[in-house]
Amino acid sequence: MKIAVVGTGYVGLVTGTCFSEMGVHVTCVDVDERKIEQLKQGIVPIYEPGLETLVRKNMKSGRMRFTTRLEDIINEVDIVFIAVGTPPDEDGSADLKYVLEVARTIGRNINHYVVVVTKSTVPVGTALKVKTAINEELQLRGANVEFDVASNPEFLKEGNAVKDFMSPDRVVVGVDSERARKLIARLYKPFMIVSDRLIFTDIPSAEMIKYAANSMLATRISFMNDIANLCELVGADVNMVRKGIGSDTRIGKKFLYAGCGYGGSCFPKDVKALIKTAADHGYNMRVLQAVEDVNADQKLILYHKLINYYGGDEAQLKGKIIALWGLSFKPETDDMREAPSLVLIDLLLKAGAIVKVYDPVAMDECRRRIGDKVVYAQNMYDAVKESDALMLVTEWKEFRMPNTEMLLQSMRGRLILDGRNILDGEELHQAGFEYHCIGR
Repeated sequence: MKIAVVGTGYVGLVTGTCFSEMGVHVTCVDVDERKIEQLKQGIVPIYEPGLETLVRKNMKSGRMRFTTRLEDIINEVDIVFIAVGTPPDEDGSADLKYVLEVARTIGRNINHYVVVVTKSTVPVGTALKVKTAINEELQLRGANVEFDVASNPEFLKEGNAVKDFMSPDRVVVGVDSERARKLIARLYKPFMIVSDRLIFTDIPSAEMIKYAANSMLATRISFMNDIANLCELVGADVNMVRKGIGSDTRIGKKFLYAGCGYGGSCFPKDVKALIKTAADHGYNMRVLQAVEDVNADQKLILYHKLINYYGGDEAQLKGKIIALWGLSFKPETDDMREAPSLVLIDLLLKAGAIVKVYDPVAMDECRRRIGDKVVYAQNMYDAVKESDALMLVTEWKEFRMPNTEMLLQSMRGRLILDGRNILDGEELHQAGFEYHCIGR
């Protein structure tokens, strides 16, 4: 079987690579010539554990190739996955211009039956728009070519995307024809050898499932952050509360960790998009609006704790050196989209502080985003030299057991603000630090 994957971001590149690993012949397409040239050399422009090795392996085998021209290969493939970006508009809705441009390219060039699959996270009704765009181009050509459109939302976790794709807990596919269903079932068959986790639905339901899933996970995070803030006020410990409620099998243990807010490419964008979709249909998503509001406030919490340490006087931050451990929105990725670190850096710089940062993989991404507004450290201990305070923002494993002696020798101040509740507060207190975390 031969397929094309349009878009070589997290979703598209992982999708193409993993299908290729299972023996499918894959052509990955992107309009970014520089990115395609890098990929042809085996250079993966994103950080995702294990991905670069698989890309090089499957390129060498001849099952994976790259191009900037979908029109050149469209009539060689059976399925086209659309995995381009859907950035949020100012009103929170998903911008479908890239998705629809791919659809129009397909309509202008197909000469045989293909299944066009939306892999990008798109609102309900997008598949119909894709079908309409293809049909319009076919009519302009006076061509009568059969095709089907399907929806196959991704459920990949950045930092664990390859494993998630190769061993999925479910694969959701929305179809409206038996021909498309059989072709997609054949494509996914190698992933279903152990157990069949392939779920076929109608197309609107498949489109809704992705948004509903991410919104539920975001809701759990914001709920626990709300509980954590109340725990601080009443003297409770959110870690004990988490264990207590997580032991209830109806609730479960996942996504109940308090922290300094969620970020990334999915949760913030998808929550906003679902709120906007509801508004377009005259409905107010009150719970999700609260989820978003809580998360926006939570990204400020470390800054407020810092201000409180200085007696509520923001002016005292001027000239202070503040160290940040962690820049990416989560560990095992260099993705900084909607990251709490960006909010903190902006606030600290506006207050006149000097910000020193360290992240194991996201330093280049930070430079790309904000340039030289901050001081880039060589390692986690270089970041805290002469610092007045340390903020832990991303829960990278190397931050979990810091050398307290090195911290004492390097830091000028003694304040540590743990935005992910991963440090041993008792040990730090005994060493002479003032330690604050979330919800305790």
